Amino acid sequence: MNPSRRIWLCADDYGISPSVNDAIRELILRGRLNATSVMTAAPHLGGDEADALEMLNSGTKRAALGLHVTLTGPFKPMSEGFAPLRNGGFPPLNEMLRLAMTRRLRPEPLVIEIATQLRAFIDVFGHLPDFVDGHQHVHLLPQVRDAFLRVVAETAPNAWVRQCGRAPSARRLPDHKGLVLDVLSLGFRNQAERLGLATNPAFAGAYGFSAKARFARIFPRFLKGLPDGGLIMCHPGFVDAALESLDSLTTLREHEFAFFSSDVFPRVLAEHGVALAQATGE
Repeated sequence: MNPSRRIWLCADDYGISPSVNDAIRELILRGRLNATSVMTAAPHLGGDEADALEMLNSGTKRAALGLHVTLTGPFKPMSEGFAPLRNGGFPPLNEMLRLAMTRRLRPEPLVIEIATQLRAFIDVFGHLPDFVDGHQHVHLLPQVRDAFLRVVAETAPNAWVRQCGRAPSARRLPDHKGLVLDVLSLGFRNQAERLGLATNPAFAGAYGFSAKARFARIFPRFLKGLPDGGLIMCHPGFVDAALESLDSLTTLREHEFAFFSSDVFPRVLAEHGVALAQATGE
C-alpha cells in the first residue's frame, strides 16, 4: 500500500552528548529518522561530531539539519553580555517562562544570542539550517518568539520554523502540556506567516517523560490525524556521563532508540499509511 502521508521525524538535541549523537547518526543512516535538530550551544558538537553528521548527507541527502535554539539552563550563552544569567548559564525553563510571560526579558540580548547560535551553525556546517526550532519549546514564548522569528527572517528566510500546535483531531485528547503548546503556537504561527516564514502544519511527540512511559505504545498515537508534512519530535539516544550531567531525560532516550531500531517501527508506519518525507523536501 502506498503511503498517504509523508512526515518529518526529528530527533532533537544533537550535540548534547557523544552517545546521543551516535544514536541519532545510526538511525539516520538506517533511514529511521529524516531530520535532526542541532544544539550549537551544547558542549559536544566539536571535533568530528558535526563532520560525522554532515557526512551522512554527502551524495544523497538523508536528513534535514536544523538549529535547536537553546536558551535554558544548564547551557551557557554563546554571546557576550547575555542577561539574565543563573550560575553562569541561562535561567531554568520555569524562570524563563515567568520572565517571558511577564515581558521582563530584554529583547536585544535575545536577538544577539539567537543570531550567534545561528552563525555558529553556519560556521560549523558551511550552510544555513533547513529549519529552526527551540530547546524545550522556548522559541514559542512571548518576547523570545519576537527575537527568534526576527533573526530567522533576516538570516535564514528559506528555513521553516517549528510550531508545536497539534492536529485538530488530537486536540480532543486531555493533555495539559499539549494545550499550552497549542495556545503558544497560535501566536507564533500568525507572526511567522506575517514574516513570510513557513511552518510545519502540525506537531506531535510530547508526552509525560516519566519512568512509567512506554514509548512503543505511545508512538502510534502521534500518527493519528497527523497531516502530510506534519512533524513528530523525538529524543532517541544512549546514556553517557555527559548526558546525565546536562539533562534529566536519560533512559527514556534508550527506549525511544530501541523502538525506532526495531522491526515494529516501520510496521507501525505502514499500518497508518505513513512514510518519512524525503530530506530534500521533494
